[in-house]
Amino acid sequence: MCAPCPDKYYTDTWHTSDECLYCNLVCKELQYVKRECNRTQNLVCACEEGRYLEVEFCLKHRSCPPGSGVLQAGTPERNTVCKRCPDGFFSNETSSKAPCRKHTNCSALGLLLSQKGNATHDNICSGNRESTHKCGIDVTLCEEALFRFAIPTKFTPNWLSVLVENLPGTKVNAESVERIKRRHDSQEQTFQLLKLWKHQNKDQDMVKKIIQDIDLCENSVQRYIGHTNLTFEQLRSLMESLPGKKVTTEDIEKTTKTCKSSEQVLKLLSLWRMKNGDQDTLKGLMHALKHLKTYHFPKTVTQSLKKTIRFLHSFTMYRLYQKLFLEMIGNQVQSVKLQGMFANILKPAVLHPHTQINAFALLDWVQFLPDLVTDIPSLIHPTVIYPDYYTFGFKLQMPNITPEIE
Repeated sequence: MCAPCPDKYYTDTWHTSDECLYCNLVCKELQYVKRECNRTQNLVCACEEGRYLEVEFCLKHRSCPPGSGVLQAGTPERNTVCKRCPDGFFSNETSSKAPCRKHTNCSALGLLLSQKGNATHDNICSGNRESTHKCGIDVTLCEEALFRFAIPTKFTPNWLSVLVENLPGTKVNAESVERIKRRHDSQEQTFQLLKLWKHQNKDQDMVKKIIQDIDLCENSVQRYIGHTNLTFEQLRSLMESLPGKKVTTEDIEKTTKTCKSSEQVLKLLSLWRMKNGDQDTLKGLMHALKHLKTYHFPKTVTQSLKKTIRFLHSFTMYRLYQKLFLEMIGNQVQSVKLQGMFANILKPAVLHPHTQINAFALLDWVQFLPDLVTDIPSLIHPTVIYPDYYTFGFKLQMPNITPEIE
């Protein structure tokens, strides 16, 4: 007569023995439990990611040297298989995952072949500056942060039209405004409007000044992420960690061939934003940072990305935002008495919901706070809930300057 095996015992074959086999209880070093023991199967262990089983030890997967690429990726049971790159292909990195890549076709890019590649180096192209043009970025991180900073938390029905009327320089025509309204939700409309307005007014002195400030901002961003020098695999991992539609491997390859290493991350982030309906890149990066740990991403790079996000939510961006709206309502400043402005600012609770105060009062008040309060840090702490203010007939909250990043 047969009886079920008791707990912690199993038998995985037909037999005539009167005893079951005792389960293995723990896995060996550098292994994890792939399947728990049950009555018909023993405990199954597997080597950790990046390792394979050799006799009784989990050894690290082989890394293919420059000049060789991965033919077969390693598994928990098998080591990596490398192969020397054939003619027309190269690998310039030491990697346990990267295959050989095809040499750049210079003529297809409108360039001349300056130096023929080999197994460890790509072709070097030269000629006109078409490659620089191809690396152009539609909207930089600083421009995007500035434009999104201007988006209010709540809207009145006609606030976009009011904003159009108050922006200086050449007005965005009604047809373009309606197209923006049809294609984008209310949160995205502000970003698209300011993007179009900047393009139409790029020769205006006021916009030139803002562009100069944005360039200074971009220099700071370059200091954070322009030196990362990511490999092709690391760039692909970064793009995979972003939410929504993915930047394709072909786009990543093209970017590495047409952009300098200091521009590649920024270009790929721009491509991701366009693929995802102009979604917020900084929010995408914050999402990515939570997932990059699973890709064994270099810690120095994740720290640089965190610094970039914090910088683009900093008081520096608030001052750029202030300058934009100060220009926007400059013709109103002389009509408001300074004393009256601060009476409204310091007593926001008495404002009627439809009161229109000068935007200068809203945006410039921080300059005068040292004489009015003693606890400046608390005013920009992310947990502070600011009172609502009203300007141009729409509701605008003081910005939550610092994001929470793990």
